[in-house]
Amino acid sequence: MANALGLEVKKVTDYTAEEVETTRNWINSEEYKEKNFARQALVINPAHACQPLGAQLAAHGFEGTLPFVHGSQGCASYYRSTLNRHFREPAPAVSDAMTEDGAVFGGQNNLHEGLENAIALYKPKMVAVFTSCMPEVIGDDLTAFIKNARQKGFVPKELPVPYANTPSFNGSHIHGYDAMLLSILQSLTEDKKLEGRCTGKLNLIPGCDFNTGNYREYKRILEEFGIPCTMLADISDTFDSPCDGTYHTYLGGTKLEDAADSINGKATITLGPYATPKTFAWIKDTYSGKQVSMPLPMGIEKTDAFIMKIAELFGKEVPASLKNERGRAVDAMTDSHQYMHGRKFAVYGDPDYLMGYVSFLLEMGAVPQHILCSKGTKKIEKELQGLLDGSPYGAGCKIYMNKDLWHLRSLVMTEPVDAIIGDTHGKFAARDAGIPLFRFGFPIMDRVNKHRYPLVGYQGVINMVTEICNKFIDIKDETCEDRYFEMMR
Repeated sequence: MANALGLEVKKVTDYTAEEVETTRNWINSEEYKEKNFARQALVINPAHACQPLGAQLAAHGFEGTLPFVHGSQGCASYYRSTLNRHFREPAPAVSDAMTEDGAVFGGQNNLHEGLENAIALYKPKMVAVFTSCMPEVIGDDLTAFIKNARQKGFVPKELPVPYANTPSFNGSHIHGYDAMLLSILQSLTEDKKLEGRCTGKLNLIPGCDFNTGNYREYKRILEEFGIPCTMLADISDTFDSPCDGTYHTYLGGTKLEDAADSINGKATITLGPYATPKTFAWIKDTYSGKQVSMPLPMGIEKTDAFIMKIAELFGKEVPASLKNERGRAVDAMTDSHQYMHGRKFAVYGDPDYLMGYVSFLLEMGAVPQHILCSKGTKKIEKELQGLLDGSPYGAGCKIYMNKDLWHLRSLVMTEPVDAIIGDTHGKFAARDAGIPLFRFGFPIMDRVNKHRYPLVGYQGVINMVTEICNKFIDIKDETCEDRYFEMMR
């Protein structure tokens, strides 16, 4: 076979239908699963993002803050585009565009010029600087670089410029979120602690959560209590803004003066403790008032604990409205438990969300058969195992630490389940297994408005029950014989 120039072209290998079918069957086998789980030097479809992406999320949670990537433009585009696709909202951020020169000579000149231009063009109230791989590999010293930028006049003296080292080659987005949030709070609260002062507010740290509906639900619950709150950091308006025909570079976010005064708060609660361990450790040593670390309030038991802790910290009775909400959530579970009871699930995601999924499923009498954490620790595994051991529906369920979604595919093909819970990346395994994927978590790029309805609190229970049970009913209607196609389900 020759091309237009008369040169011989090597033909692409053709595979017979039999060879394709043989390979397809083999990758669904126990033999292949054993080989798949034996691999060590390769990750396929990880269930996590990188540190700088989480850092950018934290930066967006504060008023007038410009996320600033010390690194290449391509890296910044990845963080922004992933947030764009999940929220379907702009994620404004800048980069100092490091290239090969920066890799050889260091990125200080890029950083200084980038800061000067960004401040002049976008007039932020705060610039949050975080790194990508290149400056981390070559060892750029952000402390010295930013100090020099102030001395040379590239950064106004009064402008806060918190910064965090967030190498993409280790950790995940939750670690980057923690590092950036810690730096922001350290910067804003410096010299702001006043003896005898108490704001009377609750400082609420929602963790590395990409669900704007959750933030709104926390606020609503606290409004029911009549408790003032400072959310650290609040993305509810940043990534769920009204369409009014005008582009707003900085919309929403925690006010900087409120964040600065949070050090004098009455109490601080961090939700999703695996997302903010460094931040919370520093807060315990630094902040006034009481400090409490709690799991995400997903499911009835964990929501009860959150509600009761708020009541305890502020000496208030639980409002009748919240008691009624709890009753409605329990009623919704009772009305629909038969559609989930005994169903097997594979779940994956961030540690704090995994705790929530497992708790909720066990309460519904469902079986979290395969629990996969892409970036996990012995502590996380122990806590998950404790949840399983506390329920008869946890018997026989298995936890897989530091595995990816190609491992998950082997699991659902060789040890079938009824559904998968996780983000968009699980759709390939779900399609191959012929089971539904319930899209909770981050990122969700192939459905709309998922980030707008809460998964936390009693309303979150109702939302998850409704979505999961109705899908199983849909499947029944779509696949049953005509004689079983009934009005009532």
